[in-house]
Amino acid sequence: MDVLVLIDKLDDLVHNAKAVPLTDQVRIDREEIYDILDQMRATIPEEIKQARWIVKERQEMLAEAKRECDRILGEAREQAVREASQTEIVKLAERQAQEIVDEARRQARETRLEMEDWADSILSTLEVNLDKFLGAVKRGRERLHERSQETVMAGASVGAGSGVGVSSVSTNEQPYDES
Repeated sequence: MDVLVLIDKLDDLVHNAKAVPLTDQVRIDREEIYDILDQMRATIPEEIKQARWIVKERQEMLAEAKRECDRILGEAREQAVREASQTEIVKLAERQAQEIVDEARRQARETRLEMEDWADSILSTLEVNLDKFLGAVKRGRERLHERSQETVMAGASVGAGSGVGVSSVSTNEQPYDES
């Protein structure tokens, strides 16, 4: 699953959380959050694996281009040696060998640049996704902090604004039973 989808799910879960009656706090299903976080933990390493695979593929392509370049260069040298007996043929062979070498180097350079651009693009996308993920996490934490501050402020204003002492309700008290 895509990390951005998971971030959106986490954001929706926090945003749509049910309010606790008579407070500014919200109730969030811990298991849902843990499930989304587990999915994120599984997804992010996969994207990193993909980026590493891309870099490895790029390196293999560069190595293959170098091998091809060496092979072509070797063939050009062999051809030049075979034709060394005739001056004009030798000159032609040297020109062709140089053209082949230049073309192989140009192709290798182009391939390397294309692969670097491709890898950079993938890594850039990963960086953007990770930045969005971090932003969503920060926003979620800020929302929780704001709600916590609002709860503290609401509790303080209720106690201070009424002029009457606020009594604490024990959780051990039994409700009134009319039966």
